[in-house]
Amino acid sequence: MPRRTLSRWQQSRLSPSSRQVMRLLRKCLDQGMRVELDGLGSFIRDDAGEFQFQPATCSKVFIAYVEENAEAATRLFQALREKSCDPWMDRQRLLPGQNWPRAIERAIDVADYFVALFSRKSVVKKGTFQSELRYALDCARRQPLDRTFVVPVRLEACDIPNGISSAIQYVDLFPDWDNGVERLVQTVSRRTRNGGW
Repeated sequence: MPRRTLSRWQQSRLSPSSRQVMRLLRKCLDQGMRVELDGLGSFIRDDAGEFQFQPATCSKVFIAYVEENAEAATRLFQALREKSCDPWMDRQRLLPGQNWPRAIERAIDVADYFVALFSRKSVVKKGTFQSELRYALDCARRQPLDRTFVVPVRLEACDIPNGISSAIQYVDLFPDWDNGVERLVQTVSRRTRNGGW
């Protein structure tokens, strides 16, 4: 990819904050760092000294869970990351001071897959999990009918709400966690949507 530079006129049209970002990006790349734009890809400097942008190609997987299942959600986050997926989980991705309701909606909007972790607690507990699930189901309605978006995952024997279980196949992470993760990865490793975190 040829090196691209902005003309002086193009540079003059940039806002001061855009110029600051460009200077910071250039400084990092000049120091040999890789600069990742979360969910979009990375800027790198190749062996010839040219700057390259490598778009992200792995599936973006939003993980929804209740607080009581945070340990299992973190374990799944790590397993998906090891399997070359790009998982999103609030505890791992939200930054201090970030508007978390908007960040969560955006993460769901641009996700390739929404993985909902079901347990006896999550199916009866009111709160954020239910809100995220409803939002994801709305997002799924905008997808082509043959696309998989919502992937229900059971952490233990429990009932999945009828509106979901009557139309969408789920995967169990019990009694064999590794087998369940492999089945999940078979689904989410196929990137079917465009977008970024």
